Amino acid sequence: MSRTHHIIYSVSTPDRMYFKIDFGKRSVINPSIIPHPELLDTWIITAQLYKPQSAPTASVWFAELVCNAAFSDDKRVLSCLEPPLQLPIPATFGDSSKCLGDLSYFSLNVGPHDARVFYGPEIPYTIYGSNSFFTCFGQWISDFRILVDWGLDTINEHEFRQYRELQRPIPWNAVEKNWFLFWDNSGQMFLHHEIAPVRVFSKLELDGSVGPNVAPTTSGSDQECLKRFLPETGKIHQATNSLAITLCARSDQFCQPDATNTFVLFIIQQKTLQGLHPLYEPYVVLMRRSMPFEIYAVSSKPIWIFGRSIRAKKSDQDSSTGLLEDASEMLYMTSIGWKSHGQKYHGYIDDTLFLAFGREDSDAGGIDVTAGDLLTELSTCAGF
Repeated sequence: MSRTHHIIYSVSTPDRMYFKIDFGKRSVINPSIIPHPELLDTWIITAQLYKPQSAPTASVWFAELVCNAAFSDDKRVLSCLEPPLQLPIPATFGDSSKCLGDLSYFSLNVGPHDARVFYGPEIPYTIYGSNSFFTCFGQWISDFRILVDWGLDTINEHEFRQYRELQRPIPWNAVEKNWFLFWDNSGQMFLHHEIAPVRVFSKLELDGSVGPNVAPTTSGSDQECLKRFLPETGKIHQATNSLAITLCARSDQFCQPDATNTFVLFIIQQKTLQGLHPLYEPYVVLMRRSMPFEIYAVSSKPIWIFGRSIRAKKSDQDSSTGLLEDASEMLYMTSIGWKSHGQKYHGYIDDTLFLAFGREDSDAGGIDVTAGDLLTELSTCAGF
């Protein structure tokens, strides 16, 4: 496996395998994990409520769940301390005439999809999919603090206290998904819309509007770098939110973050099919934090999360979606975040972070790994 993948191991579980994320009696997918703002050894976990295809009635209603969570004594499970609550994200109603043909069912949707919860440099946000005014299905943003009991904190109008639909440079896709925010080295906020077939990103305004696409300046070199390290088969998708990372150790007294050693980190995934069973291979990407925000480095091998089954079992809930015998377990990244309490957007190479992921479209898990271990097999784009 180490010849084809970069294997990462948990720093806390006794067997070094990934841990499960448990919402009690509720099944979930697409999890996120952020440190609780006040309680030590407690994290806020969110995820999309999972409704199996074998459910007795059809539904177009979707919901995101949230709870405070802590690890079991053996560190193998991160579970809710109390029954989870529904995040009060309101349903949106867009222009149904933009949902045509096979996409017409999107106009019936009620509620958020595939939310990511993450810290920016100062506050937490959530970005989620919902019915759009600009296209069929779009991306929306909210200050996360208005959705949970965050304690005493000042929530300003300019921090997306009012949820807003995010926009993008034209042309739009009928269904938009997995956009992420990033901040440059002066604190300006940008929105990354697509990584392939070409990058698209733009400066974000507080009303949800954006400036022109900034990506064309480096599009040639960026795509050459991605092609160098990612196989040409399958489709490439953005997967997670972003973080800022300094490539030296917090414990090193001579380590000073600057433009030469601090980058934006995010994860992309390459989707392929084994029969009808999708597989996602994740790759880490680093990009510069100042114009023109070129891609600096990419994983030379896809990441393999230790504990991922090489042979997945058939689903007991729905035999019609049973997996092929030669299919490995499908894990798909949804969010990244620093593990330590008080840590928000920026970290160092010796800090520990969470990678949270869905499992087989019916379950959720995560792994804690040092940033240095995650970035061990990065290759830089320069020099080709």
